[in-house]
Amino acid sequence: MWGLGPVGFTAPWLLLGLIALPVLYLLLRATPPAPVRRRFPGVALLLGLSDEEVQAARTPWWLMALRMLAVAAAIIGFAGPVLNPVMSAHGTSGPLVILTDGSWASARDWARRQERISQALTQAQADGRPVALISLSDPPPEPPPFVNADTVARGLAGVKPVAWEPQDTDPAKILPQGNFETLWISDGLDRPGRARLTQALQARGPLTVWQSGAPVIALGHAKITDGQVEVPVNTQAPLTATIEVTAIGLDPNGIERELARVPVGMAGVAGMARFDLPPELRNRVSRFAVAGIRSAGAVSLTDDAVKRRKVALVSGTNSQEGLELLDPAHYLREALEPTADLIEGTLDDVLVANPDVIILADVAEISAPDRLAEWVEEGGLLVRFAGPHMAAADLSNDPLLPVHLRAGGRSIGGTMSWGQPRALAPFPAGSPFEGLTVPPDVTVKAQVMADPSPDLADRTIAGLADGTPLVTRSELGDGQIVLFHVAADAEWSTLPLSGLFPQMLERLAISSRPAQPDPGELAGTTWVPQKLIDGFGRLSTAENAGGVAGEKLAEGPAGPDLKPGLYTADDRAIALNAVAPDRVLKPALWAADIPVEGAQTQEARPLKGVILGLALLALLVDILASLFVSGRLSGPRAQRLAGIAIVALAVGLMAPDARAQEEKMPVDRAIEAASNVVLAHVVTGDAEVDRIAQAGLQGLSDTLFARTTVEPSTPMALNLETDDLALFTFIYWPVTADEPAPSPQAYAKLNRFLRGGGMILFDTRDANMAGTGNSPEGQRLKALAAPLDIPPLTQIPPDHVLTRTFYLLNSFPGRYDGPIWVEAANPQAAQAEGMPFRDLNDGVTPVVIGGNDWAGAWAVDARGAPMLPVGRGMGGERQREMALRFGVNLIMHVLTGNYKSDQVHVPALLERLGQ
Repeated sequence: MWGLGPVGFTAPWLLLGLIALPVLYLLLRATPPAPVRRRFPGVALLLGLSDEEVQAARTPWWLMALRMLAVAAAIIGFAGPVLNPVMSAHGTSGPLVILTDGSWASARDWARRQERISQALTQAQADGRPVALISLSDPPPEPPPFVNADTVARGLAGVKPVAWEPQDTDPAKILPQGNFETLWISDGLDRPGRARLTQALQARGPLTVWQSGAPVIALGHAKITDGQVEVPVNTQAPLTATIEVTAIGLDPNGIERELARVPVGMAGVAGMARFDLPPELRNRVSRFAVAGIRSAGAVSLTDDAVKRRKVALVSGTNSQEGLELLDPAHYLREALEPTADLIEGTLDDVLVANPDVIILADVAEISAPDRLAEWVEEGGLLVRFAGPHMAAADLSNDPLLPVHLRAGGRSIGGTMSWGQPRALAPFPAGSPFEGLTVPPDVTVKAQVMADPSPDLADRTIAGLADGTPLVTRSELGDGQIVLFHVAADAEWSTLPLSGLFPQMLERLAISSRPAQPDPGELAGTTWVPQKLIDGFGRLSTAENAGGVAGEKLAEGPAGPDLKPGLYTADDRAIALNAVAPDRVLKPALWAADIPVEGAQTQEARPLKGVILGLALLALLVDILASLFVSGRLSGPRAQRLAGIAIVALAVGLMAPDARAQEEKMPVDRAIEAASNVVLAHVVTGDAEVDRIAQAGLQGLSDTLFARTTVEPSTPMALNLETDDLALFTFIYWPVTADEPAPSPQAYAKLNRFLRGGGMILFDTRDANMAGTGNSPEGQRLKALAAPLDIPPLTQIPPDHVLTRTFYLLNSFPGRYDGPIWVEAANPQAAQAEGMPFRDLNDGVTPVVIGGNDWAGAWAVDARGAPMLPVGRGMGGERQREMALRFGVNLIMHVLTGNYKSDQVHVPALLERLGQ
């Protein structure tokens, strides 16, 4: 391609035809030939006669200019002009390497990056250049070969950003051999190894960089400071704007939703989001996210460092003023106050607060053993510490102990005992304390002894050097009972005085982790990923994922072998976020000799059709002008010619619309849609949302097939621009925050669809925030629905026909359970005497709007099993069943109308309702 300013030409050699314009001008000037003057007396006989055909003595200059313009326009049009073409700054020959960082920082505007790569591939295909595509965040094991650009383009849709950043890789291991030109799609961040890679690329050939102008925004690790949750907000360049950070977690019904939102005023490269949340709400938060940004870097997962546990302390003795060090709960209080929310009182009082952990310090006689046992069986953690009271009591029948105890205990190293204080033995494999370093100065001089039993070794998770138990543990229902065989104060051991004491409490998941763990703290532990995060910041379950050593998890950083996500071990959790705790975002800077394209590059626009159309228009004007000059443009003939010219001009102007209609619905697809009931969903452009929508409609179709006489065909992904909507009756439209709006032609088809009796189910999937429009999806729904002819809406009334078209329903849940909006009923509709329902018309509500994520509740996999969780336990499965019933009611409503409003059905309905 050859360029001239902002215009390029795909066939520039045709422009040589412009050189022939002067020759053409001379030819046109010679036609017709100039008249020769001759004196002829017989001309006098012709005087007074009029000639119907008049021929000009010479062509007017303006007509000559018009013809020259028409020919020039035709030559330029056939040369393939393109406005704002994508052109290589270094020629159009030789191999091309497209290098993309492909990190989480690229996810925010990934569509624009794919568009730039697609443009480069299209141009390379036209120029016959071989191409290699390399992602630095997921580098190939060996340098890739150069292949045809079309081959790379077919696999471009599968190239996605990942949730980590590129590592410092040797360029020789990933770059092809030989010389080549490079297009680097940069994420805009500087990192180690970038300078070395830049030098290696420039040594191989020309380098061009594409770098977005959008700011890169990332969240740091959340931590608790002075009772507030603080989440750092960082950017790579100074930013003066307000950013909203949201806290997302489970509500009391187990449904994930936004729990809180705070604005963060940025006045540079760093800010801080502060959440003042009550402990119950804070512990529900699973992640923080920057509102409106789809990027793993804009998400901060939470773990034990944020989820402070509610710990109840119950002491067997009353503390005396001035004798704090003799209080059995003093050392526990000092160890737990920085990392847990403490509750103190009697056992009856703390059970009412339903804490996560109850610690009994030297409590021999339990006031409410049945209530405490029930609390443990439901998942509570009971930790008991020995002491004088327990040593003196008969606990042989105490069911809330992990092992049977001997009466009296044992004293070591005292004046009336034999031997020296015992040291701790190394923690055994499989113990929650495995990997912790045992300080040599921690000794035990008194303990309660366990009776020997076959399961004593299995229940011992820490012991002394002489083999006697120090800590034992057993399970009771869904909970656990842990016994420290020493006292919680310093009378029996030096353990409460050591740094090992809070570490052991943290390992037992009694306290939260106050900071990022170091490798030593996690040594010997294995962590299993429960949820992983992708480059767009979306969470997914980690199926068949192997465990990770604790040392590796603590060292990081995230990468292909250590993916960001939430890792757990026993009852503990550690979040590995996409952005490392010590990561400082710095902008990528490039040398002056490296061309840098920006995100504001205008889209390439072919001008061939426009210019050829102008050439045709000029020729039509030339014909009319020639007729006018010759005197033939008068009378009835002029009217016919004017009509022909108008028709031709209209056809020329309508040509673009005709071309736009060339792409039609394939015949086989149209036949499939018309031959049976087919549920359809709008393609949003988000692959995961579209996948769930397809699976959801498949699950609803299977339910309709099994329970009703409706036997739908396989659901279809709807293309609003090309598909004939008249062939469908029901459209599911999941709304995403960045979903593109349909074209005006598509909106016209949608309005015809609604007027023709079709139904659209709008689902913002935001747990009913669409009702107020506060969520990004709700705001986008307002914009998408504005051009539609939607009648006035109202929250669905209890007597709406959707409550009884097939099943009798009083709620319409999906994965969430919120209200929905339907077409408002005629205010004149009255309730007949003795009847529970109003006499409504027979129309179908054209739209149903809600945010309950119905497709997520309907979705099934290839085996027919549910894909996504709904609620908790059997209550969640009941909610899924109600979601399917609502789907059945929807389809029956759109297929049959409001026939169930007919009063003839009232007796049967009243009988079923029990009225």
